Amino acid sequence: MESKFAHIIVFFLLATSFETLLARKESDGPEVIELLKEFECNGKQRWPELIGVPTKLAKGIIEKENSLITNVQILLNGSPVTLDFRCNRVRLFDNILGDVVEIPVVR
Repeated sequence: MESKFAHIIVFFLLATSFETLLARKESDGPEVIELLKEFECNGKQRWPELIGVPTKLAKGIIEKENSLITNVQILLNGSPVTLDFRCNRVRLFDNILGDVVEIPVVR
């Protein structure tokens, strides 16, 4: 029983010794800035005005407003998705009536 308690204490000590991820500044060094630039996308990236709009119409609006978006996916709200980030992808989550129910964003 004592060894389990000791393992728990060591785990918490190790867990608290790691720094959390923070936003970086230019003073952090060029290698950090280069990593952040890799995830910067060009053009419009959010469309809050499309909530409640039919998804097929919303898809056309997104493609017209940002020509760099080449992959607009229409998914039923709550569908599982991958967590990788793509500058050319927007996912439109719709309800059973075919209307956008979540703010479309580049992801």
